[in-house]
Amino acid sequence: MQHPENDAKYTGLKVNAGVTSSPSVNPYRKVVRKKRILTPGEYVEGILKGDVSLLGRAVTLIESTADEHQAVAQEVIEKCLPYSGNSRRIGITGVPGAGKSTSIDVFGTHVVKQGHKLAVLAIDPSSERTNGSILGDKTRMEKLSLEKDAFIRPSPSSGSLGGVARKTRETIVLCEAAGYDRIFVETVGVGQSETAVHSMVDFFLLIQLAGTGDELQGIKRGIMEMADGIAINKCDGDNIQRCQIAAQQFRTALMLFPPTPSKWVPEVVTYSGYYEIDIDKVWDMIDRYFDYVTANGYFERKRNEQARYWMTETIEEQLRARFYHTPGIRELLEQKELRVLNNEQSSFIAANDVLDYYFKSIKSL
Repeated sequence: MQHPENDAKYTGLKVNAGVTSSPSVNPYRKVVRKKRILTPGEYVEGILKGDVSLLGRAVTLIESTADEHQAVAQEVIEKCLPYSGNSRRIGITGVPGAGKSTSIDVFGTHVVKQGHKLAVLAIDPSSERTNGSILGDKTRMEKLSLEKDAFIRPSPSSGSLGGVARKTRETIVLCEAAGYDRIFVETVGVGQSETAVHSMVDFFLLIQLAGTGDELQGIKRGIMEMADGIAINKCDGDNIQRCQIAAQQFRTALMLFPPTPSKWVPEVVTYSGYYEIDIDKVWDMIDRYFDYVTANGYFERKRNEQARYWMTETIEEQLRARFYHTPGIRELLEQKELRVLNNEQSSFIAANDVLDYYFKSIKSL
């Protein structure tokens, strides 16, 4: 083969080496290694040691809807149960804008400074249209998020309050096993979320506002009867007098209610979360409550009642899930719905037909 570069007329020329070809793999690209799948025993060992990373991963398993994740999560919860129960569980609720996240930030910092380990479980409302959620509680809790003894876990409600309530209760078990002796549960602040959170906490704090022109809106039997204490926020500057008037209105309203099961008389205090004024007054009230219910035995009774309640709730949830996952049920429901809408069958007969089909299906298994 003839090579032109070897011709005599090119003798004075020098052939340089070519440019090295670029690597096929981008050297600047960060290689993401897949996390190793852990056993339930490894999760439990890490949680008991206070490993925040493993605790977070275990909570993610609890929140997952995948069957394989739920199987691991339930085993982890079962093994952590003997190490749980040694905390004060405090539910915090209030209308949007009452300053719940700001208050939790300063309350939590106050608790951590006292030498406690705090877990904050915040239920973040999800969009009804997109199921999206901001999960911005860590952003709003600037001081608390910097504390090494604080664990903040926002969870999306995802439109299923019952499911989130159950998962929150299970998360409480893991946090207690990890050594967190103070648990805050922040509610969505709307609908039935207060009832769900009330069923899993020891103390229920209602945060209210004054000077909005709508103080009496807060005096409603449902939420007021659940509250163990009322804290009126934003009591600073020109709003101090209005807060004191509102506090007296709430105290008067509470006198009209029947005695609480614990026999504790709910207290009303004022504070300012933004300016961190009288934060200790709120916490002193909570301490007095725990001293009172521990002394008269109500604390233990309430924990036992909550355990029974959640067992019953779990049974109902599992029955509902198994019913709708039974082969043929959804198709039969569509047929029956059509007949009901066409006035060919009553709702009650249609429901009984579907239930009969379900019971026959599980008998044949």
